[in-house]
Amino acid sequence: MNQSEVGETKSHGESKFVRMTNRCGLMTQKNLPVPLKSISVEVQVKGHVATVTSTLQYVNEEERPLEALFVFPLPADAAVCHFSAKIGEHEIVAELKEKQTARDQYDDAVSSGQQAFLLEESEESSDVFKLSVGCLSPGQNAAISITYITELSVQADHALRFCLPAVLNPRYTPAGSAAGIVSEISSVCDSVPYTLTLSVHVSSPKPISKLESNCTLDPLVFLDSHHTHATVNLSSGHKFDKDVELFVYYENTHQPTAIVEAGVTAAQPGSLMSDPVVMISLYPEFPEEVMSSLATQGEFVFVIDRSGSMDCVMHHGEGAQMRIESAKETLLLLLKSLPMGCYFNIYGFGSRYESFFPQSVVYNQDTMDQALKRVSEMRADMGGTEILQPLKHIYSQPCYPEHPRQLFVFTDGEVGNTKEVLDLVRRHVHSHRCFSFGIGEGASSALITGLAREGCGHAQFITGTDRMQPKAMQSLRFALQPVVNKISVQWKVPDGITVDTLSPPINVIFQGQRSLVYAQIKGQSSESSEGSVMIQYNLKDQPVTNQLHFCLKPAEDTGLMIHRLAARSLIGRLEQEERAGGAEVESVRSRMVKLSVEAGVNSVHTAFIAINKHNRETVKGPLIQRRIPTRESFQACFYAPDVTASGMSMCAPSFHDLSRASNEARYLSLSPAVYSYSYKARSAAVDFVNSQETEDKYRKACKRMADSASPQWAAPEPQKDSFLQLVSLQKASGCWEMNSALAQVFGKTEDELTNQKPAQVDGSVWATLLALIWLYGYKMEHQVEWQFVAMKAASWIRSQNVGGLSQCVCDGNVLLGCQVTQETLGI
Repeated sequence: MNQSEVGETKSHGESKFVRMTNRCGLMTQKNLPVPLKSISVEVQVKGHVATVTSTLQYVNEEERPLEALFVFPLPADAAVCHFSAKIGEHEIVAELKEKQTARDQYDDAVSSGQQAFLLEESEESSDVFKLSVGCLSPGQNAAISITYITELSVQADHALRFCLPAVLNPRYTPAGSAAGIVSEISSVCDSVPYTLTLSVHVSSPKPISKLESNCTLDPLVFLDSHHTHATVNLSSGHKFDKDVELFVYYENTHQPTAIVEAGVTAAQPGSLMSDPVVMISLYPEFPEEVMSSLATQGEFVFVIDRSGSMDCVMHHGEGAQMRIESAKETLLLLLKSLPMGCYFNIYGFGSRYESFFPQSVVYNQDTMDQALKRVSEMRADMGGTEILQPLKHIYSQPCYPEHPRQLFVFTDGEVGNTKEVLDLVRRHVHSHRCFSFGIGEGASSALITGLAREGCGHAQFITGTDRMQPKAMQSLRFALQPVVNKISVQWKVPDGITVDTLSPPINVIFQGQRSLVYAQIKGQSSESSEGSVMIQYNLKDQPVTNQLHFCLKPAEDTGLMIHRLAARSLIGRLEQEERAGGAEVESVRSRMVKLSVEAGVNSVHTAFIAINKHNRETVKGPLIQRRIPTRESFQACFYAPDVTASGMSMCAPSFHDLSRASNEARYLSLSPAVYSYSYKARSAAVDFVNSQETEDKYRKACKRMADSASPQWAAPEPQKDSFLQLVSLQKASGCWEMNSALAQVFGKTEDELTNQKPAQVDGSVWATLLALIWLYGYKMEHQVEWQFVAMKAASWIRSQNVGGLSQCVCDGNVLLGCQVTQETLGI
């Protein structure tokens, strides 16, 4: 079987690998020109919503007509609402139709010599789309525009995050999963051969404080004296090697708001598009006395991706850490931050999974030490990314009374069966909360945000030079908040008006976190034009009510963005009903298609189709099919200069090109002299593997190659961080012991610490006090990472009932060269 043919094997316990033609290593770019030349993006940010228009410039530089395929990422749950193509002077606006109908029309048009364009959503993951550009004549240009609307997520510092995905990771497809668009993801070995330009316009009723990005931006330009309108551009030279993230800061951004949008007069009466729609942004605020006493109970289950791709770097900059190493450091902080007496367990998963303990155990010094030893031994050596089975095992375990289950999932998100995973989480939503972390560029937003949404938790993305640890600790603070239950949303409107809530029920509320609610407003009234929405819930068994009054008169110039987001939200609910099965599946699917077409937004059962009827040329011979590279996190695999052991010219295959048997032969039979070794080689290749026997063979082969490789391929030894050294020395109870390792963190000797110890305190109290002073004195910029470590330490010191602490603090400040007060330490 060669690499241009379909490679597929099935056997018990094996994964199914599906052909991806024209991948990196199958043909060089010299004999496979790429027709996509540039992408320009315009972003209009209005409050909490962004409207994004991407224009893709194509040109056929070959001597024959071709069909180009481009598989690319969009934000999860984006409402794609416009698709058009301009060829010469002709612009064709696409229609949204039932998917199979659209596919048939596309095939018929291309086969008859007409130019056609098809845009469809992946059936496996809502953040992956495929664009088919059919029958481009030699030398012809085409400009394709795609417009979508997306909600901006709220960060812990109240920034609104917009992400333009530029990196699309390979998606590992486990055994028994259907292969579709996700399996056609294309890759490139170095930089993509097209450019990106990006311009952003921000407008808001509230003043704009600042705008930040993980990429280099031109200076922000304010368009008015009130700073409510501003523009900014992405600086030239962006390499497309990472997602583009923008963080918008408004003044008082966390205040509740309501936007009412008028319907379309030409729409069918009674339909969603004909009536006004309201979007409510709610920010419940908990009483201070509740937030000052976080929970001390719970079952904390940490699920760590140990697939081969976790052996990639966090980012492409200097000093980047390996993903698995960052995860290990994060686990250290989490384990040290847990409250005494809770329960915990740690799972690692890849093609298989394992847990540290048969079931969750009580958190104490002994179990924490056992877990930390296992964490230090963790490697990215477990094959592909199959998260479904470990989740099933976790959910099969009985919960502990009075200890609510909190699930923390860390993954680079390269999963092919996303919807199946989310359905499983949704079925168990009443037994746990799920906090998810997308690691590195290109993590699936559909998976990461979906896990948090369906598991009533919170999602975090760690990209660029972000550190994983502070984001994990922010989520731990959410997990330790009291559980909010009995949540209800009630509307109060004048007589003659009714409100139908379109969004899924609110199942989770966190302090300061936004909840979005979409609703359809029906009827008319001659009375007051004001309505209100009231959210009620129980917090620590006490009823709480938050109310927002709003004007029923529609806002001006919203461009139907609220209607389309509401429609996309409702379509998402219908998808859940469809996957749940039952006698009404066909009816639900029909409703989904009808709503999608009426609202003009994408769904899994519809596709955009555009046909250029001005062009009808006879096609001579079959179309040349070209797949357009997407920037991936796996760029360089093994490299063969000229020949392999069999004498065939090749570069290494990537993710899904070959069956496991074929990969095993290609990777394991080659002598070390044929290939150079890099750590990325293992990360890209090991995800093919899904049997323990093959994994063992593969690791031995990698070791042979590593041993024979030149020194420049060896990963540098990470430097020991003094902060992490200090945290690693803390006991489960919260105290530190006096020893030389602690003294080394302070840059002292053990004798220096002992000689300065006040007489009224013992060694552990003195050591713990010094650790607290050092954290507040030298590591305040990382306080979010050690806040729970410090809380445990302060609580332990208070429990010792030591006299003369004020003098001890003074002595500690002198010894360490700090000026920290006793009040600051919380003792």
